[in-house]
Formats: sequence, C-alpha cells, structure tokens
Amino acid sequence: MTFEVEQYLPDALLERIRGRAADVDRDNAFPHDDLDDLRAAGYLSILVPADRGGSGLSLAQASQLQQRLATASPATALAVNMHLVWTGVAKVLRDRGIDDLAFVQTGAAAGEIFAFGISEAGNDLVLFGSDTDAAPRADGSYAFTGTKIFTSLAPVWTQLGLHGLDTASPDGPRMVYGFVPRSDAVLTRDDWDTVGMRGTQSRTTELHGAVAPADRVVRRIAPGPSPDPIVFGIFSVFEILLASVYTGVARRALDLAVEAARSRRSKRTGAAYSQDADIRWRIADIVLAYDALGPQLAALADDVDAQTDHGGRWFSLLSGLKHRATTTAKRIVDEAILVAGGSAYFADHELGRLYRDVLAGLFHPSDPESAHAAAATAWLGPLEN
Repeated sequence: MTFEVEQYLPDALLERIRGRAADVDRDNAFPHDDLDDLRAAGYLSILVPADRGGSGLSLAQASQLQQRLATASPATALAVNMHLVWTGVAKVLRDRGIDDLAFVQTGAAAGEIFAFGISEAGNDLVLFGSDTDAAPRADGSYAFTGTKIFTSLAPVWTQLGLHGLDTASPDGPRMVYGFVPRSDAVLTRDDWDTVGMRGTQSRTTELHGAVAPADRVVRRIAPGPSPDPIVFGIFSVFEILLASVYTGVARRALDLAVEAARSRRSKRTGAAYSQDADIRWRIADIVLAYDALGPQLAALADDVDAQTDHGGRWFSLLSGLKHRATTTAKRIVDEAILVAGGSAYFADHELGRLYRDVLAGLFHPSDPESAHAAAATAWLGPLEN
C-alpha cells in the first residue's frame, strides 16, 4: 500500500490546526479542537496494527506525519507525541513477540488517551531510576506515590503510563512500569505557564497511592541500564518521534524564511531580498542543515521497525539523533528570524512563536550531556574507575 501523508493529515485539517495555533499559545490553553479533529481522523491509532483497529503504520511513517503536524502546530504535535510514544512502544514490543501492551493498542483504537509519566524533577537517571514509590499490593497491583513533571496531555489523558521503584518486595529494588487511570489519587496541578509549547499543557502530576491494576503492570526490572525491551522501546520511540517534531519546526521556519526573502524588498536596491547575496547564503545554510535531518530520522526509524541490531551503539545513535534535531532546529529558527527581520520579534509573528517553542527541545531527554556521554562511551568505552 502506498503511503501518502495527506491521507492521514489532509491539507484542510492541517490548515485548521495551523489557524488555531496562535490562539492556543496566547491563551495558554490545551488544543481540544485539534485533538478532536485528530481523533476523528484516526490519527491517534496510526501506530496500532490493523487487526486491532488502527492504521498499522510504521515508525518511519509516523515520523513523517509528526514532522508534518509540527509545521502547523508544534505544541499539538508534541502533546500527541506522548500518546504516540506508548502506542509505538506497544508496536516495538509486539514486533518482537511481546504482547504485554495489547491493551494500549486496543485502548488507543477505542479512543483512550495515553500520557507519559516518566519525568521527575532532578532525576537524571530517567528510565534507570525513579523517586516515585511503587508499593506492591496483595492482588499484584501497585500503588504509586510521587510527583511527575512535564505530563503532556494533562487535561485529557485517560491512562498514565509511568514508572516507580519497588523497594518493599523480597527481590527488590525493582523498577515497575505500569498504567494508572485517572482517579482521586491523581492530582494535576494547574502550573503550566511556560515560554513556549504552551498548548501541550504538560502540567505537574501528583500521585497519592494511584493504583495500576495487576493487568496494567507491564514490567518489573532491575534499576540501572537494562537490555529489557521496554527500555529500548521507550527510548527509541521517544527519541525518534521527538526529533520528528523539532524537524517539523525546522521545516516551518525554513518555509517562513523563504517567504520572507521573496516578499521583502530592499529600499536601497529595490530588489527582493531573495536576490541579496547574504540572504541567499543564509537560506542556503538553513537548507543544508535541514536536509540532513529527514534521512537520519528515516534510517533509524526503519532500523527500529526492521529490528536491526546496533548493539551497544543504539543509545548513542538515538540520543545523537535527538540532540542533532533539536539543536539544528534551534539554529534554523535563529537564522530564519534574521532573514525575516525585526517583525519576527513581535509576539504575534509565527517565527516569534517558533523561537519560543523550539527552546523546549533542549530540555527533553536526552540532554546534551547525556548525548555526548553516550557517544563517548560507544566509541571510547566506559569511564575507568
């Protein structure tokens, strides 16, 4: 079957989302209308296999779609990203013969919204440790108590995928991965007032004994680096789809820079800025940087889908991809603003919004320090004690 991005994100839908983005940002609101439109289009189940009610797309195809969605509204794309991460992890596991997240696939096809509850303030272990307490219960369920930050989709999620540390079991400590539904044991703070990516509404989530039923406890593994498929699944899908969003931001900034170069005219020469040698060099520099991102995304996403074995290099490849995409996108937005001129400094200019949105890329895992450490370890070996 031929894959066409317009089939899943038609131009008309994309333009509706684009038309709302400025208001969502200005009002610091969640894009409910965007989510409704995307749900109606079947977008939330693009990574769910056809036999479970989804589109059965590959990770590489989902990456293309997220790039396209981010050109219209980076915040909407980033929010939806977190739901797609869990459906992507379910796909990665099922492709490898592990069907522990079947409920994520059937749930997404039925309209459930899955949020990502991994980030914790000050926890640079990320997937390898947690400050959230996971207390085992007699029936096999777990009660989670702790605080998660940057919980995108906060106003609308129905299931929160999260991790915590079980120190009470005889075989502990164990990292526990599970899913909790909304309940009175989950408190969402209304504290999302950020510079950019405001529509994600990635609010702080307090867990006060929130229970993941036994059939929603999907993994118990040792803390620290782990070869467990759920760690690879989360890391690979998260990094690839995150890089996709920021690649989409870069593309939109490039398009806006080209529009500005063609529409602005020099008072000195009367010619369009597109004929100015310095502007042409700046646009060319943007293009040369942008053109490197898509092939990297496609290649690594294809490798995840094909179960290519990169061994110990996987983490440096994936963290490097995210690092390059986010830092390159930021540089492209910076250059695009210089092409557009002073008007881009106004809050209502789209490039001004992209300038604020793209900053968020620096804070997502893997951060620059982690990316460099992973690359150094892959090529030089671990640090000696």
